[in-house]
Amino acid sequence: LDEATSSVDIYTEYAIQRGLKSLLAGRTSIVVAHRLSTVVRADRIIVLENGKIVEEGTHSQLMAKRGKYHSLYSVQLEMSPRAV
Repeated sequence: LDEATSSVDIYTEYAIQRGLKSLLAGRTSIVVAHRLSTVVRADRIIVLENGKIVEEGTHSQLMAKRGKYHSLYSVQLEMSPRAV
C-alpha cells in the first residue's frame, strides 16, 4: 500500500488515516509512508536509507533511539500546521 498523503491537507489526511485504520485492522500490511504519522501505530516500522535497513522497531522504540526515524519524524512534526 503506497500512502500518498504528502500533498493533501490535514483534514483529508485525517480522513485517509481513519480509513486506513479500519482497512488494515487485523491484517499484515506493507505501507510505504510519506508522512510518518501514518505509521505511528504500526507494530513494526522499518526505516530504509539508500535501499538498506538502518532502523527497525515501534514508533516509541525508534523515537527513543534518537536516530534517523527520530530526525525525520521531528522535521515532519515541525513542518506540520499547528492546531489553533
